[in-house]
Amino acid sequence: MAYDDEQARKSRVVVETPTSRREVTTTEAVHNDRGDRGGMSGATVGVIVVVAIALITIVVLFLMNGQQTDQANANLAAQQAAQQPIVQQPAAQQQPPIIIQQPAAAPNQPPVIINQPAPSTGSSMPENTSNDGAVQAAIDKKITEDTTLSGLGITATVLDGKVTLTGTVKSEALKSQVDRTIRTIRGVKQVDNQLVVFS
Repeated sequence: MAYDDEQARKSRVVVETPTSRREVTTTEAVHNDRGDRGGMSGATVGVIVVVAIALITIVVLFLMNGQQTDQANANLAAQQAAQQPIVQQPAAQQQPPIIIQQPAAAPNQPPVIINQPAPSTGSSMPENTSNDGAVQAAIDKKITEDTTLSGLGITATVLDGKVTLTGTVKSEALKSQVDRTIRTIRGVKQVDNQLVVFS
């Protein structure tokens, strides 16, 4: 115990008796508790310290739990975003162009062009439709058999008896010769000579 906690108390007592008078001095050591002075005992301080530590621990745990909850919410949101399906709209279906490559015509044979008959609008077929096929065949045969014309690469198309000539020739004389030859074929009504002279 500290010195402050202990005090000496002296008291003086005068005792008178009929025969004498005597003075008695007594000394007492008085121990003062802190409770007597308005202070706290050691047990009270200990309880306050334990309660304060418990409160601090609870506050720290509460704050840590709040941070973990925020982090868990962020992780959950990230997982949900990752789990959402990505919907891709299919690109517009585009059909690639159809390319038909025909082999080049042999130099000794002119190309054969077959005209399809016009779609029928009634029950009767025009007379020229069936005749155009025969005229086309006759023109192709004539060009193939003529040695001068077979190597030129001339194209002749027949529609309603009208023959259209396309291609290139080397001179005006050849252009006129082709025109005269085509006009001699039976069934040809008109010749549209679009041959180009290329020298």
